[in-house]
Amino acid sequence: MQGAHGSTPELEGFRDLAELFAARGIRIFGLSSQTTDYQREMAERLRLPFPILSDAEGQFAAALALPSFPAGDQSYLKRLILLIEGGRIEHVFYPIADAARHAAEVLNFVIARLDLTSNPSAL
Repeated sequence: MQGAHGSTPELEGFRDLAELFAARGIRIFGLSSQTTDYQREMAERLRLPFPILSDAEGQFAAALALPSFPAGDQSYLKRLILLIEGGRIEHVFYPIADAARHAAEVLNFVIARLDLTSNPSAL
């Protein structure tokens, strides 16, 4: 299995907006239950400017009780986004309905959040 349906469009969305995230000090990482070799090949093929981390042993997913689904003899992580700041999970996007548009939704959320924190009177 080459990954869950929608994974490529979602990654491409984050790739295409990566500079806009970086301009706001946001670092992007992908996480997958597939092997490092598979992730490396995919990141090169899709020209991703951010790393895809492998959790092939499932330790990270188990520690956070991340949702997954079985496919054949493997378990795959369900699509979700964690916004982490200062080592703390600040927001979780789950479930994700439209993988292709999700990067733009996350960027808009981050922009709105940054606007609120830099301008508290907007609250």
